[in-house]
Amino acid sequence: MMPITRRSFLAASAAAAASPAFAAPAPATETEVAIIGAGAAGIAAATRIAAAGRRFEVIEAAARLGGRCITDTKIFGVPFDLGAHWAYGPDNPVTKATSWTELNVYPAPTGQRVRIGQRNARENELEDFLDALVRSNRGIAEAAQGKTDVNCARALPRNLGDWQPVAEFVLGAYPFGKDLNELSAVDVTKSAPRDSAVFCRQGYGALLARLAAGMPAQFSSPVTRIVTPAAARVDVHTAKGVVTARYAIVTASTGVLAAGKIKFEPELPKRQLDAIAALKLGSLDHIALELAGNPLNLQPDELVFEKSDGKRTAALLANVSGTPLAVVDVGGSFGRELSAKGERAMIDFATEWLANLYGADIRKAVKRSHATRWNAEPWALGAIAAAAPGNQSARGILTEPVRDRIYFAGEAVHETLWGTVGGAWDSGIRAAEAILRKMGVALGPAPARRPR
Repeated sequence: MMPITRRSFLAASAAAAASPAFAAPAPATETEVAIIGAGAAGIAAATRIAAAGRRFEVIEAAARLGGRCITDTKIFGVPFDLGAHWAYGPDNPVTKATSWTELNVYPAPTGQRVRIGQRNARENELEDFLDALVRSNRGIAEAAQGKTDVNCARALPRNLGDWQPVAEFVLGAYPFGKDLNELSAVDVTKSAPRDSAVFCRQGYGALLARLAAGMPAQFSSPVTRIVTPAAARVDVHTAKGVVTARYAIVTASTGVLAAGKIKFEPELPKRQLDAIAALKLGSLDHIALELAGNPLNLQPDELVFEKSDGKRTAALLANVSGTPLAVVDVGGSFGRELSAKGERAMIDFATEWLANLYGADIRKAVKRSHATRWNAEPWALGAIAAAAPGNQSARGILTEPVRDRIYFAGEAVHETLWGTVGGAWDSGIRAAEAILRKMGVALGPAPARRPR
């Protein structure tokens, strides 16, 4: 299990890597590798294939790159990560990449707050909170050693008392977008530690976009069909025509794949279809409120949980990167229900939640606001691919090529870094290198790339 630290339970993202200069785009109708999706996995695959000097075509359904890692600067006039925001680890390529960018990556502050009503938890109460997390994590780890994979809720100690609701939120809905009864104990136990957190002041999505600068791609080109004829090729049908390639890397989310938005001919084997269904996306959204003048009296990037009495709760990241943004995160079954009610309902909840914790005057302090709704995003349909109980092996199944021509990549395909940008990136590199080996390419490290 991940060690018990302030950052061990956060489900945000991990990595990007320095990339080689991109060559001119290949002809839109014929190439060597078709890459479906321009998120972290697609960008990583493109950088690796470009480094080997081979031809590729990136095909993206949306009008932008980034997938579930995108930074907006128009809503509030400051960087706001609509999706992934956290990166981890001293060896994380995202921190190494800053050596050639002017973007500012800095350590996330240590410590956290827990609110009990309208006061901060006392030291002994924080100790009880951490003890509940330690014992819960231990129970999940022990359950994962059993003969049968169980859901994480069954593995919790029975004597958590009134700390159980917040422990369930911090270990389930907040990092993974699902309640503990929907999460595989084996999958959670195998997830890599997510410590040494860092933020990018300009936004994680902005950093990913910088790493992809110059990458040729077809945008606003949803893929409708992927056909593998008898001949040694893959035909990728898009809204703008057909791209013919020797191989394809599919980085679409499991939500998009499960919804049948991309048809495969012949149909995918049942093994892969079952794996996709087992990795259903959880729900995790950001509700951002602009609070001028720091009415919460919190430091930049302070993390706050609530000692709740049920699932109707959230987490707060205050004064994001020193801006007036307070980002309230909702997830799991409650987050899904709230998101379905629309943005106005989400903003009203976040405002009232903060008012209950910090006083009614907070309502008057809210200026601009915005809520993400990833479940309704047509080319995502959810947030994080957490495995259902008994289905951790689904990730390995998706690493297997289909008919030796189609490879899958994305955060869902990584066995330990699932739910992170780093996992998506690594899976894209892995798929690209598998294809390059098939081509007989001698693999070497990708050269460091400098901005133009």
